[in-house]
Amino acid sequence: MAKVKITIDRNTCIGCGVCANLCPDVFELNPNDGKSSIVEKFRVGGDLGAGEVDESLEECANSAAGSCPVSAIKAEKA
Repeated sequence: MAKVKITIDRNTCIGCGVCANLCPDVFELNPNDGKSSIVEKFRVGGDLGAGEVDESLEECANSAAGSCPVSAIKAEKA
């Protein structure tokens, strides 16, 4: 099954929560700084801003990326 690589530029993120609302399976707001992060089970190397999901979550991740008001999220085929 193909994978989708997700990256969040956490320096750019404003913590609006749109991604977490649209795609809670992949994104959450970090309780320490209020910024978007990848849910733990999909993180790569423990990095809050890097993850990989199955293609079954691609549409959800792309919707969140496209709705980010500061374009901090990228979703691309791995």
